[in-house]
Amino acid sequence: MKKAAPGILPVVALDRGSSMPLYRQLYESYREAILERRLRPGQRLPSTRSLATEIGISRIPVLNAFEQLLAEGYFESRVGAGTFVARSLPDELSRPGVGGVGPASKAPAQPGRRAVSRASALVLRPEPEVWTQGSGAFRLSQPAVDRFPFEVWASLVGRHCRNPKASQLQYANPMGYWPFREAVAEYLRTSRAVRCEAEQIMVVSGSQQALEISARVLLDPGQPVWIEEPGYSGARDVLIMAGARLVPVPVDEEGLDVAAGIGREKRARAAYVTPSHQYPLGMTMSATRRIQLLDWAQRSGSWIIEDDYDSEYRYESLPIAALQGLDRDARVIYIGTFSKVLFPALRLGYIVIPADLVPRFAAVREAMDIFPPTLYQAALADFIAEGHFDRHLRRMRQLYRERRGALTDAIRTEMGDALEVLGSQAGMHLVVTLPEGMDDRSIALRAAQRSLWAMPLSAAYLGEASRQGLVLGYGGTAPAEIAEGVRKLREVIYFASSGNW
Repeated sequence: MKKAAPGILPVVALDRGSSMPLYRQLYESYREAILERRLRPGQRLPSTRSLATEIGISRIPVLNAFEQLLAEGYFESRVGAGTFVARSLPDELSRPGVGGVGPASKAPAQPGRRAVSRASALVLRPEPEVWTQGSGAFRLSQPAVDRFPFEVWASLVGRHCRNPKASQLQYANPMGYWPFREAVAEYLRTSRAVRCEAEQIMVVSGSQQALEISARVLLDPGQPVWIEEPGYSGARDVLIMAGARLVPVPVDEEGLDVAAGIGREKRARAAYVTPSHQYPLGMTMSATRRIQLLDWAQRSGSWIIEDDYDSEYRYESLPIAALQGLDRDARVIYIGTFSKVLFPALRLGYIVIPADLVPRFAAVREAMDIFPPTLYQAALADFIAEGHFDRHLRRMRQLYRERRGALTDAIRTEMGDALEVLGSQAGMHLVVTLPEGMDDRSIALRAAQRSLWAMPLSAAYLGEASRQGLVLGYGGTAPAEIAEGVRKLREVIYFASSGNW
């Protein structure tokens, strides 16, 4: 017979010097916990024997307390399963301050002053961004996780779980697991022309943590930082939390306008860029602009944070070499992630750090969370070394090329030349611009009501948006769903234009 799992032992305060009997103290403690919703309907309770042992009293008071709570309907017993908080408690009884006596029935005290940081208010969204709330057609940063070789992955993870090395279970290097760092360095040297050694690789939980660590090492509060306009809002949030003064620099068909950046803030401490595939517009920074940016960084003693978030996916040419590979003055901090290539929940990314900054990055990382988890690093190191990564990447390039084609064809079929398509040469998303006078946020909200998760282009601007459009992800959307999604999107846009489009 299967043994019932033990319940969680609650916090029970017993006063053995009190005139109130122990069984009554237990009864009041449990009743109060239920009324205050510290114990929820359906939650398993410990056995009377284990509870008596844990709190060091006879089992008799525990039995008496449980019998009273069962009789009053706070507990329910299931044969062969155990005792649980009753599921049938009235809603008003299980809310704090309602039904009964004692602390749970008292009116809530007026809260005192609750001081919080100004930075947290700056990144707080007044309303949820609905286009990030669902999964399905046009959701950004959503890879085809159903095509990932999970059987292979499970075998590799199991290998390290069944026979772990003792060193993999202890505190580890803040830079990460050495074999994985070696594998990442080799991959970056070969496929991205990054100049690096394994000693320069720091393993992080993704590009957001990479940006946070970089900001803590490179920036002091109040210092100016160039950001692309439009650009990645996640980077803006991290830099705001670091106290940086953001300087939006426009992008054009060649990428970040370096001359405009110099005109706005010549002595910026750093520049955050996505040169291989600008987010969200999708252009590639030209060779001229890359040289201008590196020259500015060297002359002004500034840093360049290069976010290479999905450079593996190009459809009209071979992958573009990283900006970092052109850097001869060690001014570029290079950030990458496996979220788009494998799956987001993996939470593995990396930073390539200039050699002289490695001790500082390591010290900041150790102060933040000591070191990255080792298990998935070990499994992914094997995944790369045994050739599974390359095979998966080749399959995904072909798959996303087909889905990109399905999306551009559907847009052309349903909308003709009414919408301009930008950035379809690479990545897992593209942009469609909207006719003048249309509001992309209202269209995105209407689209979400029809389970279409298109991001408004205006959300990528720090200042006033110079154009309106929709950012459409296609990585996690099958061709049939893409075609149907574009048809529904056309209806949404047509409705928003009052039939004039």
